[in-house]
Amino acid sequence: MSFVEEPVVRLENLSFWYSGEPALRDVNLEIPRHAITVVFGPAGSGKTTLLRIINRLTDLAPDGRIAGRALLNGQDIHDPSVDVVDLRRRVGMVFALPLPLPGTIRYNVTYGPKLAGVRNRATLDEIVERSLTQAALWDEVKDRLDDPATALSGGQQQRLCIARSLALTPEVLLLDEPTSGLDPISTSRVEESLYLLREEYSIVIVPHSVQQASRVADYAAFLLSGELVEAGPGEAMFSNPQDQRTEDYIVGRFG
Repeated sequence: MSFVEEPVVRLENLSFWYSGEPALRDVNLEIPRHAITVVFGPAGSGKTTLLRIINRLTDLAPDGRIAGRALLNGQDIHDPSVDVVDLRRRVGMVFALPLPLPGTIRYNVTYGPKLAGVRNRATLDEIVERSLTQAALWDEVKDRLDDPATALSGGQQQRLCIARSLALTPEVLLLDEPTSGLDPISTSRVEESLYLLREEYSIVIVPHSVQQASRVADYAAFLLSGELVEAGPGEAMFSNPQDQRTEDYIVGRFG
């Protein structure tokens, strides 16, 4: 896969500190459109911080400090003119632990659109079917949309959380170890849904293992101690890394 379009997200000399301790150091990274970008590295390398910066969840860190720029479609997301609520609609995020809202499957998917002012029942029904189909869940739940979301299995709940983000038609979907607590079959279904989603969305995922990273990556970025070691097409990264530290991590010499 080649990346000739302008990147959907560009990080320029990006650094971040929590209570004075660096989490990211001078990161420069371009995230391509309509591709699965994997951000991988050992624990404490800054992967989750990088995701949280892209939709400004780091605003909630009381002692956080940022330097450099994060641009979405060329616009600095920290510009005073940026509406943070709108930004988080455009950049959805799914966390490692699936947290469905109290209520039905249908309620979970329609919650965001209703909050955004969508009231037409037919439109909401279309959103439910589209979002659940994109998250590879529709066929499993289409006959029980009014059942409690908590009755779903863990893997289904995670896909429901993905569908909930997709209901707002984001430009970018951030996934922070979305399969870390799932069994292999559920993990496979989530990964399969990603291949379909990249046709319409730009996906950034922190994988739960190097093996998952190598399976799903169109593009990959390796972080170590808050620094970007290298980035490039996924196939090349996992078959012929350019930095010895990347190779050592991929083959399991540390991490």
